[in-house]
Amino acid sequence: MAKKSLTAAPRFDELTLTNLSNGNADSLQAHESYSGQRFDAVDIRERDFSGISFNESEFVELEANAVVFRSASFVDTRFEKLNAPIFTAPRTNLRDVSFEGSRFGSAEFYETSWSSVRFTHCRIGYLNLRGAHLEDVLFSDCLIDELDLGAATANRVSFKNTQINNLDLTRSTLTNFDLRGVELRQLGGVEHLTGATLNSHQLVELAPLFARNLGIVIDD
Repeated sequence: MAKKSLTAAPRFDELTLTNLSNGNADSLQAHESYSGQRFDAVDIRERDFSGISFNESEFVELEANAVVFRSASFVDTRFEKLNAPIFTAPRTNLRDVSFEGSRFGSAEFYETSWSSVRFTHCRIGYLNLRGAHLEDVLFSDCLIDELDLGAATANRVSFKNTQINNLDLTRSTLTNFDLRGVELRQLGGVEHLTGATLNSHQLVELAPLFARNLGIVIDD
């Protein structure tokens, strides 16, 4: 019998999008609400959509460099092959959202609220989640150069087959934060790892960092 994990996994409802109408990206306006639309191969670069809301929507092959989604809301929304060297979306609300096969250079998601959010086969340069509230989040088969979770609150967050070159947990609050599926290169805020789950191999690799943080001298 397989040993039951002591770490709770993220919980998701299946994202089902049917009977979507074709949306017109040129007609999108900041602070407006849109529902039940599909946007295919559209370019919204350098546009400001602050306060916009999407529900039951789908974006495929979206060019979104330097777009601004400040204080926007995305519910039951799927992104596939989104490309954004610069993506500005602070203080947004994401619930039941999926990003698939997407590329971000610098992604500003600080002070956001995420619930049931998935990233699959994504490449991310810098992901800023400082001060964010995260619940039920999964990164699967992703490459992240830098993940900043400073002062974030995270519960049921998991990583599978994912590489993170630099993870910052300074002043974060973690619960059921599963790092066992991460190849981790650098870690900041080691003193805030309470609530995280590591495997034995990771524990050995991080032992020198733990020792330095605790003021332990290792002398062979």
